[in-house]
Amino acid sequence: MMKAAVLGKPIAHSLSPVIHNAGFAAAGLGDWTYTRHECDESGLAAFVDGLDATWAGLSLTMPLKEVALDVAAEATPVAEAIGAANTLVLRGGRRLADNTDAPGIVDALAEAGMKEAEHVAVLGAGGSARAALAAARQLGAAAVTVYARRREAIRDLEPVASRLGLRLHAADWEDAARAGRADLVVATVPKGVTDGLRLDWSADAVLFDILYDPWPTPLAAAAEASGVRVLDGLALLLAQAVRQWTQFTGVADAPVAAMRRALYDAVPSRTE
Repeated sequence: MMKAAVLGKPIAHSLSPVIHNAGFAAAGLGDWTYTRHECDESGLAAFVDGLDATWAGLSLTMPLKEVALDVAAEATPVAEAIGAANTLVLRGGRRLADNTDAPGIVDALAEAGMKEAEHVAVLGAGGSARAALAAARQLGAAAVTVYARRREAIRDLEPVASRLGLRLHAADWEDAARAGRADLVVATVPKGVTDGLRLDWSADAVLFDILYDPWPTPLAAAAEASGVRVLDGLALLLAQAVRQWTQFTGVADAPVAAMRRALYDAVPSRTE
């Protein structure tokens, strides 16, 4: 039996087991299982130390993404640049920290037809904004404008932007209507924060709102009404999980259709 799991606190809501186990079943990996375990920062090192050779990897959610780098023996360039990891690959005795959130954003956008973005705006300056910056760099952006309620939070992103080779422009939340003029807008803020926000959308803009419940958010609904292409958090959840699944199993071609179907079946009132 080979094992993988998602760790975080709280963790009972996680849909990662649905996605990964559907992938195992569709790929004929009957001896693989993926579970969830509640764990905080202080418990991560002990949890990892207690794993045996049957463990292939861990998915890490809040609040473990930063401390994950401390328990890893090596890290991918994107995880080092972001300063956070959502993945620990353990196959072959490794402890490799990776971040699949950033390339997951890129993968989801590519599937929707967007493979490059010159002008990128990010709403919010928290942990998810780090992945958004890395995704912007992979999409070819040289600069990113971050709109946040606290300027000091944007300043905390400056080392990340520097490591990525990005110019970071700080903007006030009161001016966030201008974000809609960018090629890509990534909303990284918690539920409710953008509910009263109205963006001045350009005709070719794309909105990636990392929320998915409830859906659509008022921001997403307004964007769709303006003819803007919109991606939701389920697209990111699936894309980042697919990259983890391939690293855990060593199987290059993940059964994405089956994984997507299982995910959407698990979310009430949602269809593909």
